[in-house]
Amino acid sequence: MPWALLGILLAVCAVMCAVGFYKFVYFLSLGYGFAIAGGSIAVLIMYFVNPTATPLWLMLIMTALFVAYGARLSGFLLVRELKSATFRKTEVGKDTLVKNKDKKMPIFVLVFIWIFVSILYVAQVSPVLFRFVNGSTDYILPMIGVCVSVFGLILESIADAQKSAQKKVRPDMVATKGLYKIVRCPNYLGEITFWTGVFISGISTYANVGQWITAALAYVCIVYIMFNGAQRLEKRQMARYGDNAEYNEYANKTPIIIPLLPIYHLNKKK
Repeated sequence: MPWALLGILLAVCAVMCAVGFYKFVYFLSLGYGFAIAGGSIAVLIMYFVNPTATPLWLMLIMTALFVAYGARLSGFLLVRELKSATFRKTEVGKDTLVKNKDKKMPIFVLVFIWIFVSILYVAQVSPVLFRFVNGSTDYILPMIGVCVSVFGLILESIADAQKSAQKKVRPDMVATKGLYKIVRCPNYLGEITFWTGVFISGISTYANVGQWITAALAYVCIVYIMFNGAQRLEKRQMARYGDNAEYNEYANKTPIIIPLLPIYHLNKKK
């Protein structure tokens, strides 16, 4: 295992996601996007400092993929934060802020979360690091993985755009058209697809058990986080729309994340 390079990557990801000390959720949102983009750029710099047989064009493509992912995620969240800041300046927003004022977490809890997510982000970027360190020269499987990831990125972007458009028309109902006809959480499906591509891109380069475990754990964690996120989202929707016949009909016949997989609910219905 390239422990020294992993340590450098950990330091970069930790710095990039330290914004979470300003607001806890930033560890898992803005800081997430910053860490993935920054971590991939750090790996590319390592490559330039000590190039291996891995083709430069492949390193550039994979770095661009991670940067695009981080920029899309952080950009989307920044816009949402700016809109929220504008809302909080209104009288209604001030009242809401008072009612939902964030509780400060103990510093040792924040530090623990910071360390945990930093390690996770390193593991997520690790496939491209391992490819560079191992000097792998193959490109067919990596490019298949890149194509899968690009598809996932596009899927997420379209899902977010469709949701925003539909909520403007019907703020009293969840999005049900477009990709939302196929699954109820197409953005989470896109996220899983993106990281599936990343994992695939490294299959031909993982050189030892440690590399396989690192990449596999990162992938399993992301899939778990997405299903957990869908579960929490469904719980909020059930609380808000549980008495709405239209919502129940839609939720009962539309898979929650994976198309054609008959998993419709992750929470027990009352």
